[in-house]
Amino acid sequence: MARYLISFNDGAMDHIPDEDWPDVGKAAHAVTQEAVNAGVFVFGAGLQRQRASVVATDGLVTDGPYPETKEVIGGFMVVDVAAREEALAWAAKIAVACRCAQEVRQLMPDPETDEMLRQAGRRG
Repeated sequence: MARYLISFNDGAMDHIPDEDWPDVGKAAHAVTQEAVNAGVFVFGAGLQRQRASVVATDGLVTDGPYPETKEVIGGFMVVDVAAREEALAWAAKIAVACRCAQEVRQLMPDPETDEMLRQAGRRG
């Protein structure tokens, strides 16, 4: 199994009229429930718009927004699937539900972290 990040950019859903948001929410939650039922959902969420903080190696904290940043993630879902094609299929369902394009990227495997999670009794 491989983990994939399915995400969309902040602002990608700005074209949706206010009155359509309840339907979009229902559709997005239906896809999430389908992924949970299929056993592929790892985690997902929408992100606060431009509310990022950057912590430097010296501990200095710089708060956003960052107007020079062209693209930031607006929301995401992580799925654990057998093949890239399956991740692309989930991204297609999310794109329909959220009414915006989705980016799909495979997460790098990390056997050491997986082992730490396994030993802690969590999914790895």
